[in-house]
Amino acid sequence: MNDEIDVSVVVLNWNAAEDTLRCARSLSGWQRLRVRLYVVDNASQDDSLARLRAELPPSICLIANATNLGFAGGVNSGIRAALTESDAPLLLLNNDAAIAEADLQRLLTLLHDEPSVGIVGPVVYHAAPPHAVISAGNRSPALLLNTLITHAPPGAPVYDVDYISGSVALIRAEALNRAGWLDEDYFFHTEVADFCRRARRLGWRCVVDAQARAYHDLARSAPLRGTLYIYYLIRNRFIYIRKFYGWTGWLIGALWAVYVLLLAAKLAVQGNAPASRAVIMALMDGLGGRWGGQNARVLAASGVQAAPAGQDGP
Repeated sequence: MNDEIDVSVVVLNWNAAEDTLRCARSLSGWQRLRVRLYVVDNASQDDSLARLRAELPPSICLIANATNLGFAGGVNSGIRAALTESDAPLLLLNNDAAIAEADLQRLLTLLHDEPSVGIVGPVVYHAAPPHAVISAGNRSPALLLNTLITHAPPGAPVYDVDYISGSVALIRAEALNRAGWLDEDYFFHTEVADFCRRARRLGWRCVVDAQARAYHDLARSAPLRGTLYIYYLIRNRFIYIRKFYGWTGWLIGALWAVYVLLLAAKLAVQGNAPASRAVIMALMDGLGGRWGGQNARVLAASGVQAAPAGQDGP
């Protein structure tokens, strides 16, 4: 095991080498923390892998997946490599997100000083001015449509949440080893909520430090949000409900099914047929138990010709 590392960082690339290289350059400029960076190329369809091989320094571990394993599977490739080399805390970092060295150091100190904390995140802000809050933590995806917490509780610099945004999340290695890694059934979205719930069942706290900041450029992945993003957002709720809610999940699932049908009708009336079809497919797959990656099916059913380039998407 490598005792020289303060933190392992896993960054996933999918058709976005420029963002990944920018992220790597930012981390390489840090002065105090000893970082081991693991870049995972998730079977990009462009020249990303060739660029990463040519431009990343040898100190960075580059992992090339032969197939697109989604966010969960791609990140798991990095987790596997990181935990093989070190038991240092592991940071999940989107390549279109950024955290300053001082803010990550604050999170690492919290993890060190509070043995009960298994997962900690910063408050995540929009990268573009006026830098509004995207997420100050999240609530249960089974019970709420909008899981985002957008205001930190007053007077509470550190507070417990249901789960942390996967765009910037620091995880204790022991929590990963005990709770297991990301569930690849989700493929994209909700897998971090699932992991945090499993970790909390084992006694680990999932917290946000309101005095730590990170920034996320959501505009970079905007092309994904009309079809693939909404499909996985809806379908994966049914995975989560089945997994954690037992017999009460039937009632919760039925309520979600009614909502999803109304949403599909609304999108159709608004003239957004691709999104409406993606929503209907999400409902059918969620109820029918069709898990894993479904990019090709969703895009074909939605009438989209090809998957757009994305940073952390499917």
